[in-house]
Amino acid sequence: MTQTFPAGGVSRKAESTRKALICGSVAFDSIMRFEGRFRDHILPEQIHILNVSFLVPQLRREFGGCAGNIAYNMRLLGDVGAPMATVGRDFDPYRQWLEDVGIPLDHVRVVEEELTAQAFITTDLDDNQITAFHPGAMQLAHLNEVSAASGAAIGVVAPDGRTGMIEHAAQFAAAGIPFLFDPGQGLPMFSGEDLARFIEQATWVAVNDYEWRLLEQKTGWNERQVSERVAALIVTRGAQGSVIHTREGSIEIPCAKARAVIDPTGCGDAYRAGLLHGLLHGLDWETTGRIAAVMGAIKIESRGTQNHSLSRAAIADRLSESFGAAAAQAAFGAAGAAHPSHTKLSTGTNR
Repeated sequence: MTQTFPAGGVSRKAESTRKALICGSVAFDSIMRFEGRFRDHILPEQIHILNVSFLVPQLRREFGGCAGNIAYNMRLLGDVGAPMATVGRDFDPYRQWLEDVGIPLDHVRVVEEELTAQAFITTDLDDNQITAFHPGAMQLAHLNEVSAASGAAIGVVAPDGRTGMIEHAAQFAAAGIPFLFDPGQGLPMFSGEDLARFIEQATWVAVNDYEWRLLEQKTGWNERQVSERVAALIVTRGAQGSVIHTREGSIEIPCAKARAVIDPTGCGDAYRAGLLHGLLHGLDWETTGRIAAVMGAIKIESRGTQNHSLSRAAIADRLSESFGAAAAQAAFGAAGAAHPSHTKLSTGTNR
């Protein structure tokens, strides 16, 4: 398969590099389940003096953060995703996990004075959520510099400290490294002018449908105007699949078949790992989008963001199930599924 998009990914001749530098968060997620409904405990007429407490008999602590999640899913695909992140003095359990699954930590900086970023998420029986987020060491992401990492074929600017996101985007652009701008939940931190600058610097932009509406509102640019400035604008739409907008037109990518719907948390990061795989291997947009869709479907079948584990051969089978054998052949080639570096990760869950 040849590359068919402007300013696109790495050609097949350059596959040996296959390294993405992922600037983004590495975080702990504390996930709690309230066996009741928030609405029964929050009185609308008393909202101005809110003081509530919820008993949460179920508690899980997961490893998360966009950089960690994307790197993990890239590892499943046999690619190298190197997180560039700042973490705190409590990072050791997460460090051990990432080392166990073979993710490089050369560009993960420990800031002893801080704690690692942490999200505390409480979900009720109606799937409503109350989340508190402590950024911790993530606020110091700007201490890392893209120039300190060599050999990156592609970059990613994902949710992170505000200054870090701005500086890393500028550093990728200055170094001539094509990068994916993935603002995610960090998008509200930026003005329309900030976001326009990100888009002008980026090679690709990836957002979900809600984020796209916010991006459109803040910049005043529609899909065509953004697509004129980047090689592709990718918009994910949950159960409605995704669409990839390029200068040549738009490509609809349907959802891949999920065997169960357990937990959507982290599906966007898994999808982005599929995008990066296609870009690193010079695949066309339709094939790239289908790989991304399959990775999202695989992730939604497991709780947590890094507890799913499939070999590349199994991923190829899932691609074939959803999109046909020709799609798997285009994605991985005749021998790709049997590549020795693409064995199933067997370390169990991340807790």
